[in-house]
Amino acid sequence: MTNRLDGKVAVITGGNSGIGEGTAKLFATEGAKFIIMARREDQGRAVESAIRADGGEVTFIACNVGDEASVESSIAEAASTYGRIDVLFNNAGGGGRTHFPDEETEEFKRVINVNLNGTFFVTRAVWPHMVEAGGGAVVNMSSVAAVRGTSPKMHAKFGSTSSSYWAAKAGVDALTRYMAGMGGNDNIRVNGIRPGQIMTPGVTRGTINDPDGGHHAFEGMFDLMQMIEGPGYPVDVANLVLFLVSDESRFITSQIINIDGGTPVQI
Repeated sequence: MTNRLDGKVAVITGGNSGIGEGTAKLFATEGAKFIIMARREDQGRAVESAIRADGGEVTFIACNVGDEASVESSIAEAASTYGRIDVLFNNAGGGGRTHFPDEETEEFKRVINVNLNGTFFVTRAVWPHMVEAGGGAVVNMSSVAAVRGTSPKMHAKFGSTSSSYWAAKAGVDALTRYMAGMGGNDNIRVNGIRPGQIMTPGVTRGTINDPDGGHHAFEGMFDLMQMIEGPGYPVDVANLVLFLVSDESRFITSQIINIDGGTPVQI
């Protein structure tokens, strides 16, 4: 099936690499006009150029999702670029480098700001444009970290992301459910996704271009838990996002879907 997003205008944050880039390229093949937003302008422009070279209709806008003023001006520019906004993928985010109880306050605040506040800022700015368009679809990027704990042995053997990342993604889950409830009156659907072992430049610690395909930072831990062997890739996540923003999922909202190869305990 093709052209599932024909006539729709989308905004993708963090569209400069990894899952965001993969989703942007998939949206282009499905007929969407869209905006990609990111802080790293050189990477964003490169993705924009590549998609345009393949015939896609895309515009890059530099934006720091953790900065309220930057978000407001960027979304206003996005809405004026193509005249409407129908789809939002809140993909921008990232973790910290240290662990509890050593994580410093400023790092904790930074990670919360990008992942949780950023999701709030961007969705709030986009919301009136979706209402004006008669409805829309939002997908928020969460993580399996939002619903899984750790243990001393797991941490010692495999490590973990920062406490701020776990807290931020749990917040994104709650925010997703709240926004979905508010969106019912305006035909706006809001869902979330929780990736597991997905191979992106950020989580492979520089190994993604190795001859063996690279290694996820938490490969050992995921491999023990997964029902399906091997890692996932950005296109796997992009396919789920496409479904959730297309009319095929018109009766789905307030859901947060794991995309993690399957684990023995699902939450």
